[in-house]
Amino acid sequence: MSNAQIGLLAGLLLAIAAILGGLGGFLLAVVFAAAATALGAHRDGSIDLGALLRGRIHG
Repeated sequence: MSNAQIGLLAGLLLAIAAILGGLGGFLLAVVFAAAATALGAHRDGSIDLGALLRGRIHG
């Protein structure tokens, strides 16, 4: 199991409490799952989150 898959699973498990909140909880669960998947993919080296977080330097 890759880090991205583990991250997705962790995000879904952490969002179980939010799911009990109806539509808002469901949307929050989707956000948690997406964030955890992105962090897992970053650890696998599939994506570079550092490039997204760094601002472009003009000059």
